[in-house]
Amino acid sequence: MPYIIAGLGNPGKEYESTRHNTGRIMIEYFRDAHNFPEWKEDKKNKALVSKEKVGKETVLLMEPNNFMNNSGKSVAPLVASKKAAEKVIVIYDDIDLPIGVIKISWNRSSGGHNGLGSVIKSLKTQEFVRVRVGVSKMSAKGVAKKPKGEESVLKFLLGEFKKDEMLEIKKIAKRVSSALEMIIGEGREKAMGEFNRT
Repeated sequence: MPYIIAGLGNPGKEYESTRHNTGRIMIEYFRDAHNFPEWKEDKKNKALVSKEKVGKETVLLMEPNNFMNNSGKSVAPLVASKKAAEKVIVIYDDIDLPIGVIKISWNRSSGGHNGLGSVIKSLKTQEFVRVRVGVSKMSAKGVAKKPKGEESVLKFLLGEFKKDEMLEIKKIAKRVSSALEMIIGEGREKAMGEFNRT
């Protein structure tokens, strides 16, 4: 059973540099860093896919080509069983974390993230790994300073990263890449212990 790493976001050029596309930005970095082949379009499952070995493990990278709220429709057909779901890793933006912070978690609820909610619903299990990547500004106390109200949140998430934020996101992509290597090579528990320290 291969590892399946899904980077969540929205398809289309206009969304490329938006905060909601952080999962895709991270997976693009990982794909380049590990010399995965160019993306292939999986029309049946509405996804971009690329497969390669990372260490001894086969890894399938994917970007759902559905919009965020329907991400699960692209992920689920590639996951054959509940056991296979344990080797799924979903990377996505987290408005509750400041930029520069990542958290790895396992078997948790969606936390209100629609893309993750769609994956949970489609897989019919929460037992898979998430890599949450902070996208909010950091307050003086070092916590996420996020917008208030549904409309403001949506506008913020669909807004593009500022230049300095994008530099930070590129730095964090290296850290996410190392975290993925550890999950694949040494297991999720080890990676949580290593990468969840602030």
